[in-house]
Amino acid sequence: MIPGGTPDETREKAELAVWFGGASLACWFCCPFWILVSLVALPLALVGLARAFVEHRASKAGRANGTRALVGAVLSLLGAAAAITYMIFLANHPDLPVQE
Repeated sequence: MIPGGTPDETREKAELAVWFGGASLACWFCCPFWILVSLVALPLALVGLARAFVEHRASKAGRANGTRALVGAVLSLLGAAAAITYMIFLANHPDLPVQE
């Protein structure tokens, strides 16, 4: 059986936590419609957190970079915290017009 790719190619495919975390955080800077962004950013952040956990476990076996997993987790936590905070703010202030 022939291996599917070089170790570097496999490592690059496996390290997606930074991309998901960065995307969840970048949504807040790119779009003025925050309620819509929070509905997109939260799922991206949750996927980023799950990928960071998987990549952290893979880094212990030498199949992924532990630093990138940590960075992805931090970016995902920031994106998730921003989305949840905004949703809580809107729930506590029903008199505010929601941006749509």
